[in-house]
Amino acid sequence: MHAITIPEPGGPESLVWAEVPDPQPGEGEVLVEVAASAVNRADIMQRQGFYDPPPGASPYPGLECSGRVAALGPGVSGWAVGEEVCALLSGGGYAEKVVVPAGQLLPVPQGVDLKGAAALPEVVCTVWSNVFMVAHLRPGETLLVHGGSSGIGTMAIQLAKAVGAKVAVTAGTKEKLERCAELGADVLINYRDQDFVAEVKDATGGAGADVILDNMGAKYLDPNVQALAVNGRLAIIGMQGGRKGELNIGTLLAKRAAVSATSLRARPLEEKAAIVAAVREHVWPLFAGGHVRPVVDREMPMSEAAEGHRVVEESGHIGKVLLVAP
Repeated sequence: MHAITIPEPGGPESLVWAEVPDPQPGEGEVLVEVAASAVNRADIMQRQGFYDPPPGASPYPGLECSGRVAALGPGVSGWAVGEEVCALLSGGGYAEKVVVPAGQLLPVPQGVDLKGAAALPEVVCTVWSNVFMVAHLRPGETLLVHGGSSGIGTMAIQLAKAVGAKVAVTAGTKEKLERCAELGADVLINYRDQDFVAEVKDATGGAGADVILDNMGAKYLDPNVQALAVNGRLAIIGMQGGRKGELNIGTLLAKRAAVSATSLRARPLEEKAAIVAAVREHVWPLFAGGHVRPVVDREMPMSEAAEGHRVVEESGHIGKVLLVAP
């Protein structure tokens, strides 16, 4: 088979479409013939040499894919060869075939085509686990999403609205904010010329956001805590704004607020399987009802993954960029 390899860390040009050995499914694993994968920030960090795959994972980038079941490993039941699926991966999605633990497989949801399903596993599992399983967003509460036009952001808006929450978003252009509004965002904040703390408080009558989903990390740590409501919950999922920030414990105590930080890729298999099962139970029916949909900016051949990385690095997209296998 062919896969995108990274002979040496570096820029997008370091991604090489090359012939590699076919993977073989082991105990409890399924072999998937890949239809499409999607570009995530973690793939870019891996390409740059800053985010190695977990031990035992595929060395190729790609944290999600869609495709068809090609073979079942020993001990696998509940899936059939030829079935259309999508999958949460620890790596290996940028390839013609990938091996997946059976607990990380999902059927393609009703109303979504096979390629479009590649835009779902990583973002849905990230949003559901952080916003709902950790931060416990409830109907009537306010969610602030940083990077509202990203893959994570576009899914967070839709899921929050589906459960009856109010959504505020930050983005850097009028076009991106307009797309967020089309998905249901109530409060639109251009972070380039507006103070998101002031805007969120104004929109909530001075209360602040009950839950904040943050991809920036250090740069936004203090203003995020300022923007939290009493009993608010800050969920950090990225470090685009740095690793080290200063936290005012006094403000946190006064608000009886909480800060959590999670990653998905390196979690134990049983934790990933639990998240995937929760997503299948709670989120997949929303696709069938038309309440949620994948947001895909563009598709390109998987062999041209370098261009996909350039687009995402430049933030020149809304939603997900898909890489389609031959």
